Amino acid sequence: HSSQHTIKKNLGTLSHKPDGKMEKSGLTYSVSGQQWEEVSGYDENMNTIRTYQVCNVFDNNQNNWVRTKYIRRRGAQRIHVEMKFSVRDCSSIPNVPGSCKETFNLYYYESDADTATRTSPAWMENPWIKVDTIAADESFSQVDLGGRVMKINTEVRSFGPVSRNGFYLAFQDYGGCMSLIAVRVFYRKCPRIITNGALFQETLSGAESTSLVAARGVCIPNAEEVDVPIKLYCNGDGEWMVPIGRCMCKAGNEAVENGTVCRACPSGFFKPTQGDESCMQCPINSRTTSEGAINCICRNGYYRTDSDPLQMPCTTVPSAPQNVISSVNETSVMLEWMPPRDSGGREDVVFNIICKSCGGGRGGCTRCGDNVQFLPRQLGLTESRVYISDLLAHTQYTFEVQAVNGVSDQSPYSPQYASVNITTNQAAPSTVSIMHQVSRTVDSITLTWSQPDQPNGVILDYELQYYEKDQSEYNSTTIRSQTNTVVIRGLKPGSIYVFQVRARTVAGFGRYSGKMYFQTMTEEEYNTSIQEKLPLIIGSAAAGLVFLIAVVVIIIVLTPGMKIYIDPFTYEDPNEAVREFAKEIDISCVKIEQVIGAGEFGEVCSGNLKLPGKREMFVAIKTLKSGYTEKQRRDFLSEASIMGQFDHPNVIHLEGVVTKSSPVMIITEFMENGSLDSFLRQNDGQFTVIQLVGMLRGIASGMKYLADMNYVHRDLAARNILVNSNLVCKVSDFGLSRFLEDDTSDPTYTSALGGKIPIRWTAPEAIQYRKFTSASDVWSYGIVMWEVMSYGERPYWDMTNQDVINAIEQDYRLPPPMDCPSALHQLMLDCWQKDRNNRPKFSQIVNNLDKMIRNPNMLKAMTPVHLPLLDRSIPDFSSFSTVDEWLDAIKMGQYKDNFANADFTTFDVVSQMTMDDILRVGVTLAGHQKKILNSVQMMRAQMNQIQSVEV
Repeated sequence: HSSQHTIKKNLGTLSHKPDGKMEKSGLTYSVSGQQWEEVSGYDENMNTIRTYQVCNVFDNNQNNWVRTKYIRRRGAQRIHVEMKFSVRDCSSIPNVPGSCKETFNLYYYESDADTATRTSPAWMENPWIKVDTIAADESFSQVDLGGRVMKINTEVRSFGPVSRNGFYLAFQDYGGCMSLIAVRVFYRKCPRIITNGALFQETLSGAESTSLVAARGVCIPNAEEVDVPIKLYCNGDGEWMVPIGRCMCKAGNEAVENGTVCRACPSGFFKPTQGDESCMQCPINSRTTSEGAINCICRNGYYRTDSDPLQMPCTTVPSAPQNVISSVNETSVMLEWMPPRDSGGREDVVFNIICKSCGGGRGGCTRCGDNVQFLPRQLGLTESRVYISDLLAHTQYTFEVQAVNGVSDQSPYSPQYASVNITTNQAAPSTVSIMHQVSRTVDSITLTWSQPDQPNGVILDYELQYYEKDQSEYNSTTIRSQTNTVVIRGLKPGSIYVFQVRARTVAGFGRYSGKMYFQTMTEEEYNTSIQEKLPLIIGSAAAGLVFLIAVVVIIIVLTPGMKIYIDPFTYEDPNEAVREFAKEIDISCVKIEQVIGAGEFGEVCSGNLKLPGKREMFVAIKTLKSGYTEKQRRDFLSEASIMGQFDHPNVIHLEGVVTKSSPVMIITEFMENGSLDSFLRQNDGQFTVIQLVGMLRGIASGMKYLADMNYVHRDLAARNILVNSNLVCKVSDFGLSRFLEDDTSDPTYTSALGGKIPIRWTAPEAIQYRKFTSASDVWSYGIVMWEVMSYGERPYWDMTNQDVINAIEQDYRLPPPMDCPSALHQLMLDCWQKDRNNRPKFSQIVNNLDKMIRNPNMLKAMTPVHLPLLDRSIPDFSSFSTVDEWLDAIKMGQYKDNFANADFTTFDVVSQMTMDDILRVGVTLAGHQKKILNSVQMMRAQMNQIQSVEV
């Protein structure tokens, strides 16, 4: 059988040969005397068929077997068997005894060679391995003269893992009337495929139906790896899924034939980088010299900059600017011009100004000095004008206006330009640039300054303007000085003054210098400047402002608006809830690294998320498998709509969703230590009580936040708490609404009044009346406390769900785990109050745990060892025959040799062990010491109880 993604390959069959005869592939055996017989019959369409049949329903204790030939495994790990058969309805047979059956059994036996005989392997369940009991969907009862009219049933079963060279199949009848028409044996494999630029060879599916077999891909010719390793996973149905990594065509090659071939770009085309893009035609003024080009070479006289895209036409230098005009004002000039006629094919044309001073005679011109100012600048002008100042008076200048673009520096020729000649007029002096304080007193300051760089004539005098810093410039005072030094008197002690100075020639005043600040001395202090106190004053003012802001923030924080959870299923369009509460992430920001598990709707992966402007982070990624229905997509994304409303350090954080690309994804923060229950089991006895209480406090804080938002979790359990590398516990898995509607095979969720409910964690009113509230979450939290303190023990041990319901109804409650402080067990019992109104709120639970953390003495009182009727956390030693079996039962089997070497080999001796004895046998871990000691104490108590009964 084959489909687009699946190939099922025959290993062996019981079927018709071309001549119409049944292939003699079955060996039969009967304990009761009647074997399977090869006979003719008719199918539902009255076509003649050959079958193996048996029908001896009037004798009891039937045991009739038929076996196939030896079937080679061919590397398969899981085998599928399709059976076509018909079964006679027992009720249609007159006077049929009660032993009549309408089912048969399917077995298999593995062997490295075809060694079976009529007596070996034996015709019994051991050594044969039972696959299943096969029942018919339809049985037949009608009989006519031509023979039986059969209803043909088709059933498929699978088994594995198989590891030997081959196997046999056997079919056992134990009291039925039936025909075995055809058997087809096959395995599944993922086909050879080219995808994501890589070749993946045929890959057999795994040993289990849920197995994912990783296959490494090899890049097709002229392709190279983008992300490594390049993987696909083959699932149990022979379908490829979860691509990781990919190959892309190299630069100079393009993907053709649906991405299965990378072909070199033809002449005149190029491709600059690896990727899925097609080859591009060479841009204008460029060409290629061979096939497979990664760029096109510019023709003579044309160029390309390093930043130019390779698909951009090659360009050339611009022509000269046009129509330069000048406007002179004393020692300044305004130049304006028109852009060049030809920009060279580019839009990045800018202009440079070359200034040359030519003096008054016929001598050569020289470059202007650095004192000449250009506004906005001298080089790289984007506008076609410039203002030039600080020129010398009565001087001739030549200005060249160059036009340049991005490729001008690649041309061997100088830029083209237009020039203009001007002569400056008489002008005022330039600005005084430097001013110094010579000395100061309590009422005077002595200042000096330098002469202007360009006096433009004889300096007649200077004008100094000053005023107090806190006053307006309009209240300034001016004084004149013939020299560049002046003493300003009559100032206020300890005051700051602003000073400016300008020079005057026959052409008038120059511009004022920049503002300078100087301060007089105080009468009290001579050595300390008040300027040193200003930072303290400013700091105090800033502190006061910070305090005022803090008060305002506290007031705002203490009176926030209450945020309430909104059920996404109340939206007419659930997709609107996703858009409102979950951030859309571009698929290019997500990189899947590996598959770490399987969820209800698809795979769970780990990977990296790199958002623009943020550092890369490690994340968990839930993917929606292909072929989903709209309802599955809605249910899948509903968890993101819920998570996106939460923001708390003890609630799993949603990074965003991918809904506009395939596969659809939910992206959350990555929790390194996984689920709390498995984490505790892996680290049994390794944490202090305070550490465990800290974990419980974090869970309670997250649940308080959810309860405050009016959100009811419904599935609070240690398996739904995630732990990060810092032992921070976070509430997760907000998808129980699915289990309340869908039929799931998970035994944790058991039917109750039409829904699926985790019985062991659920409050009585929620089981009986489906009354889910924050109070029912508190009950579940008490169970989580018990799980944490018992290091992941299963609540109520091996009791059935109905036993649990009955025990709770009779007021039974879980006993304290080993080494559980009585204060914690009392808090558990408070959470398990039958009347939900008597249970504590999550806020009270957080407060109680905080008191225990602040007061560790509260955690020292332990609940005494006792023997409650239903306490199965410590096994009854009398149910084991050896000490080794008892050690395995309490999960301490690694110490078997230690006990044997120290002669602790009988229960009588073990029951008398002390802590010193436990240390002596080599148990060094504190948690293991406590577990063994408590088990020994329990054994001793059980022995005493047995002796009391005997007496």
